[in-house]
This record gives sequence, structure tokens and C-alpha cells, in this order.
Amino acid sequence: MAQALELAEERGAQLKQQNIVIRTYDLWKTYEMGDQIINAVSGVDIEIHRGEYVAIMGPSGSGKSTLMNLIGCLDTPTRGEYYINGRLVSEMTDDELARIRNKEIGFVFQTFNLLPRATSLHNVELPLIYSGTPAAERIARAKRALQQVDLEKRMNHKPNELSGGQRQRVAIARALVNDPSILLADEPTGNLDTATGNEIMALFERLYRQGNTIILVTHEADIARHAHRIIHVRDGKIEMDERVEH
Repeated sequence: MAQALELAEERGAQLKQQNIVIRTYDLWKTYEMGDQIINAVSGVDIEIHRGEYVAIMGPSGSGKSTLMNLIGCLDTPTRGEYYINGRLVSEMTDDELARIRNKEIGFVFQTFNLLPRATSLHNVELPLIYSGTPAAERIARAKRALQQVDLEKRMNHKPNELSGGQRQRVAIARALVNDPSILLADEPTGNLDTATGNEIMALFERLYRQGNTIILVTHEADIARHAHRIIHVRDGKIEMDERVEH
């Protein structure tokens, strides 16, 4: 056991040195459905460097959402290893995992997940409240995050006073407020019309240019093409890993 931990620490140190923010080794997620065994993720090896903009793309049922849940520490693998920032996720306590989900990963969901009675500013503040950040610092950082998404003039508006695109910008600001290692976006344009979706994708490009690491999960090829690398997933496996020229 001690030797395994030592090896994990050594491997983690090498990954950090190489600026690899996400590394999976032979990652599996298996579900038992009655007599059936479903391999939602089957032996996946992924390496993502800090500052990359990657799309994970696949049809419905391909395993991309399961893979996203594993990367986001929302689920645990059946077997295999997953390192985030050089740390082996399986060795983390529940408290450490909660901290990773709050501070290291900024989540952006298709359905925005905003509190309906709270202002944009308060919605963006939420991760900082959970991490115990003092009020003055919290407000300053939330305002900065709203400025990053060009929404500082709407900071006192509630979600029902905002358009779909503006709501998604608030959600992106909330994801950015803790300066996370990874921005993890699940179908971020799924509830938006084409023009608004393109505006949100232009914002992601700008955030990538500013040095953010972005992982985008989508089933739409035209949305995936906005990224600079596409990992194609099918039947729980990586079918293709391609670079995209812009």
C-alpha cells in the first residue's frame, strides 16, 4: 500500500512538472443493469495540458457524459487512475473532493442552474460563500468575474430579467470566480438559439486566449469545432483524438 502511494506521488509530481492538468490511465465506469453489465467508459487514456481547449464529442449514449462526470469528480471510476493537477483522485477524502469541485473545477451546465430569486452578483458569489471567503473580497471577485463576461451592468438583475445568453454568461462568471484549473462546460449552448450560442462560443475562445483550460462536452460537431482539439467518444472508448486548425 505504501509503495503504491509512493508511486502515485512520483507519477503525480511528473505530471505537474509537465503541466498536465488531467491524466487518466485505463479509466473504466461499469454499471450493472440486472443481468447486464454496461461499460459506459472503457479503458480511457486522456492527457490534457494546462491551457488547452478540448471538446469531448460523441452521440447520445457514447459515454461522454459519464466521462465528464468522472473528470469533474462528480462520480468515481470502477477502475483505473485519474490525476487532477498531479493528485490521484481515488486517494482523496470526501472533503478534498468537495474542495476540488468547488475550487479546481468551474462547471457550466446546459440549464444554467442559477438561483431564481438571487441577483447575478449573488449567483456568482455562491462558490465563494461555500469556501468561506470574506464578504468584501467575495463581492470584488464576483464583480471581476461578471466583467470578464461583459455583464457587470446586469449584476443586480435576477435570472428572469435576463436573456438566455445573459443567464449563461452569469453561469460562466460563477464558474470562473474561483479561478479554477479547468472550466468544464456540458452542452453550454444546448438551450440557446444559434446566434446566442455563437456569442457564448466566442466568449469561450476569449477565455481560452486568456489562459483558461476549457473542456467542452457536446454532441454537436459545429460546436466541437470551436475547440482546438476534439476527442471523439463512441461506445465508451476514444475513437479519435484530433487537432483543429483555426
